[in-house]
Amino acid sequence: QLHFVESGGGSVQPGGSLRLSCAASGFTLDYLTVGWFRQAPGKEREGVSCISRSGGRTNYADSVKGRFTISRDNAKNTVYLQMNSLKPEDTAVYYCARTPIDCSYLVPAYDYARWGQGTQVTVSS
Repeated sequence: QLHFVESGGGSVQPGGSLRLSCAASGFTLDYLTVGWFRQAPGKEREGVSCISRSGGRTNYADSVKGRFTISRDNAKNTVYLQMNSLKPEDTAVYYCARTPIDCSYLVPAYDYARWGQGTQVTVSS
């Protein structure tokens, strides 16, 4: 079965940090852009970040620039999202997915496939 498995979510206080992992199962990430998305209750899914197949190119939503860092380890078939200085508005279910389109811009959700089940991130005092 071809899918992603997200992990690393949890509950933190504002200003805290979390590191999300996105592990590919059944396929290799070597030739694919991987993106992180999030969806809060009652809101549409929004793009957070993407990373190119080599890891040399990344893009971020304005709302997370300077706080979140995406990275990948192709040997482990895994992509990460380091989230620092978390805010209550970062609360959402976070998903990852893949696309053959290069991460020269923040590729929109409809161009992605193989969505994982997501991992919940809650930022609250």
